[in-house]
Amino acid sequence: MGEGTVIGISDNDFQKTISENPLVLVDFWAPWCGPCRAVAPVLEEISTETDKVLITKMNTDENQQTAAAHGIMSIPTMLIFKDGELVDQMVGAQSKAQIMSRIESHF
Repeated sequence: MGEGTVIGISDNDFQKTISENPLVLVDFWAPWCGPCRAVAPVLEEISTETDKVLITKMNTDENQQTAAAHGIMSIPTMLIFKDGELVDQMVGAQSKAQIMSRIESHF
């Protein structure tokens, strides 16, 4: 089982995070975004159920460089990186089953 922690990351540690962990989900969000707030507890729950993926979140208001570099136009957007490479993208609020299915396809 995972530790149950969604880790906040920034422009400064984004590259290090995705390159040092085999599988990383990055949730691009903002505090004012209702659907982002709805997804947050789902991601927290997933983080407690598996240790095969590192669940992270990046506030797009505070970290515009990384969001722009990855073409984030709407939030929430979740990107999945495997061995430092982008392998999947989900735009909009997703169910736990949808997110888990996408994560598991990259184990």
